[in-house]
Amino acid sequence: MTCISLCIGATTALKFVSNCQNHSAKLFSANQQRFFNLSSASWNCSNFSVRHTSCRGFNTHKSFSTVFNSLSVDNGNPQERVVVLVIGGGGREHALCHALRRSPSCDAIFCAPGNAGISSSGDATCIADLDVLDSSAVIVFCRKWGVGLVVVGPEAPLVAGLANDLVKEGIPTFGPSSEAAALEGSKNFMKSLCDKYGIPTAKYQAFTDPSAANEYIKQEGAPIVVKADGLAAGKGVIVAMTLEQAYEAVDSMLVENAFGSAGSRVIVEEYLEGEEASFFALVDGEHAIPLESAQDHKRVGDGDTGPNTGGMGAYSPAPVLTKELQSVVMESIIFPTVKGMAEEGCKFVGVLYAGLMIEKKTGFPKLIEYNVRFGDPECQVLMVRLESDLAAVLLAACRGKLRGVSLDWSHGSAMVVVMASKGYPGSYQKGTVIHKLEEAEQVAPSVKVFHAGTAFDADGNFIATGGRVLGVTAKGEDLEEARDRAYQAVEQISWPGGFYRRDIGWRALPQKQYS
Repeated sequence: MTCISLCIGATTALKFVSNCQNHSAKLFSANQQRFFNLSSASWNCSNFSVRHTSCRGFNTHKSFSTVFNSLSVDNGNPQERVVVLVIGGGGREHALCHALRRSPSCDAIFCAPGNAGISSSGDATCIADLDVLDSSAVIVFCRKWGVGLVVVGPEAPLVAGLANDLVKEGIPTFGPSSEAAALEGSKNFMKSLCDKYGIPTAKYQAFTDPSAANEYIKQEGAPIVVKADGLAAGKGVIVAMTLEQAYEAVDSMLVENAFGSAGSRVIVEEYLEGEEASFFALVDGEHAIPLESAQDHKRVGDGDTGPNTGGMGAYSPAPVLTKELQSVVMESIIFPTVKGMAEEGCKFVGVLYAGLMIEKKTGFPKLIEYNVRFGDPECQVLMVRLESDLAAVLLAACRGKLRGVSLDWSHGSAMVVVMASKGYPGSYQKGTVIHKLEEAEQVAPSVKVFHAGTAFDADGNFIATGGRVLGVTAKGEDLEEARDRAYQAVEQISWPGGFYRRDIGWRALPQKQYS
């Protein structure tokens, strides 16, 4: 038996179960008498059924027309319901699908391309063969399936202009235009905006000439930070503790072309000492509302040692971001950015992810960088704590109606521990087998394993296909309980080809190592 699940509302899943003998499935359209082939092969499926799984107001084995025609009514009250397409295939997108699945205003969730964990969990129907960098293909899919909200996860489609094209076609899209995405796509653009609108950030200079950059580094001294101007897959930031390391970073970017066009300009900025934190705000072009605080761990090794990564773990809330500091961040960083982008003629719609440094010498936040999408792995801890209707909130942002909106969050804390392939962030082996993921999620009801880089092998086993592969996430009454549950779940997983940091949360909790 093979089943593909389509998430309906907050707690409903329709499962199209087929007694099939080939290798694809056909998904019945909600509104039209047609089928969507989910892979290049085709099944000869003879007996579809609809199976009740905690469905509110649904009877098992109802006809397709009866089930789908009832989606727009919730307990007899008309309610706007949407089909959502999530763009991306990592842990962040898995977390977004998981939260959208709980949204009362969400009828169905597609994820393109998705991954093995998203599809097997039933959090979304994955469309692996949809080219998300081809705007016309995405538009055709949205028209065919009545998609009423597109949520763009990764930065690359945003910088390429996917949101521009979708909005032009009248498809509500949560994510900034390519012009507004320059906040992440160009560190020089972000720094220039900070200069113009008085947003606190580290002292810096931009260079295209390696000799001039090295002269500035010699003048400023070490430690110092060297950044590639463009997108470099999270690897374009070098925290140089010596002058030699800084010179090497400049040469790798400007001379050796290590990051291609992304490194054709470098930003050299002062080294800020303090505690890093992540701050997220939803923006509708003119208004912004904060999400809960979170803190991630960028360095690959315990004690924040080794090279930077995309993130090895995170927790929420972050004690370092007090309510007073959150107000300061909104007033001094987020609101000026939103206003500045509007005045520059590129209104920002989406999520602003501010990487902050709470300076040790002043206790006040400075902006390190902006990302124009949910952070990964911070998104995982935020989405398991969010209790509001995510689809409704994101639609409000798309329509410029965030003023007055507030968000509800679960009590307590959440933590995610990232499991990565050995060798990451350097070279690593792909295809290593992962076992006992179900046992991990049985540690506690609050445990959820989000998949970032997995696929199935020929025997149906999960295998690692990326650097960061799993995000083992847990909630607790406090951060210590969330940590204990997360690490207990990690220890259930059998994956000789993987590793993880054993000290996630060390800044906020007493030291406790996990083997």
